[in-house]
Amino acid sequence: MVAGPLAGTLLADLGAEVIKVETPKGGDRMRYLGPRVGGIGAMWAGVNRGKRSVVLDLQHPEGGAIFRDLVGRADVFVQNFRPGVVQRLGIDEPTLRTAHPDLVYVSVSGFGDTGPYIDQKSYDYVVQALSGMAALQGAAGDPQLIRTIVVDKVTAHTAAQAVLAAIVARLRGHGGQHVQVSMIDAALAFLWPDGMMQHTLLDTDRVTPGPHMADGYLVRPTLDGHLALMATSNTQFPALCAALGTDWLDDPRFATLEAREANAAALSDLIGAEVARHGSAELVATLHAHDVPCAAVNPLERVHLDPQVQHNGTIVEHERPWLGRVREARPPVHYAATPTSLGRHAPKLDEHTDEVLAELGRTPEQIADLRVRGVVGARG
Repeated sequence: MVAGPLAGTLLADLGAEVIKVETPKGGDRMRYLGPRVGGIGAMWAGVNRGKRSVVLDLQHPEGGAIFRDLVGRADVFVQNFRPGVVQRLGIDEPTLRTAHPDLVYVSVSGFGDTGPYIDQKSYDYVVQALSGMAALQGAAGDPQLIRTIVVDKVTAHTAAQAVLAAIVARLRGHGGQHVQVSMIDAALAFLWPDGMMQHTLLDTDRVTPGPHMADGYLVRPTLDGHLALMATSNTQFPALCAALGTDWLDDPRFATLEAREANAAALSDLIGAEVARHGSAELVATLHAHDVPCAAVNPLERVHLDPQVQHNGTIVEHERPWLGRVREARPPVHYAATPTSLGRHAPKLDEHTDEVLAELGRTPEQIADLRVRGVVGARG
């Protein structure tokens, strides 16, 4: 629903021409999730901008033929079906590879193409639970889901990166290949370096124990908001004490980094109580004056007003067809010679079917006939 489609959008941001093939009966169901204008939802628009929408009945022989014509023009094919669906539709990797040996064929799935879970439905929250992400978010015995579809999105970024690597490999003479990306693999690779740091070093007789950095990931209430603050290193902790005017450095429990780690809970309680005595703006200014890293928590409705966000031009407000005025984050990477852009709007269902069919050589009369017979085009 998101991982494969967002991978296509990331490639569109880099200049790729991306065609989204949708089902005749309503198209992508993500279109109708959350706030929306007509048949275009806010989330769907962000996940599918930069594409053209073509509606084909892949179960119709002529629809399959048109699809294969599209694949013949493509460098990359991305599918996000559950295992077995592409075989039933006749668009599996071996079938398409026969006619298009240089095709980069990308399969995005929840768990891979084999194994005990492949018949189960996979969603972001399912993989968060399985991968350890949910367990990491709360205190012991109190797991929490991350309140954004982080697994879907990191899988999309992983798939887009894999596509670019496969294209480079093809340019170097290795031909087309099948690229497989699963949500569970992407989630674990993303989580592992820090999230699983306590489960990485296995020769326990040689390991010096240390706290998990996630234990310090706290949002502390202030008089009028909330603050994110971590400052326990040998350089930052004295600065924190000076900024807050405390005598914590004289306390043997906190005199060294090792002591602070051993007494982390007590120190955290003291910091929390002190932070709660101040307003956010005043405290941030004082801490920054002492070079202590921190930030007030921006409410969602004010993120786009943050001075650095505004300076960077990260959030763009502009008109989009069908939707009207929208606010979007522009591509985050800046290229000196090949600048990126937000590109075309997220398409209405079936918006470009006739246009793309004409590019494939179909005449207006042929297109009209295909529509009448339900081979192409949306229907109720």
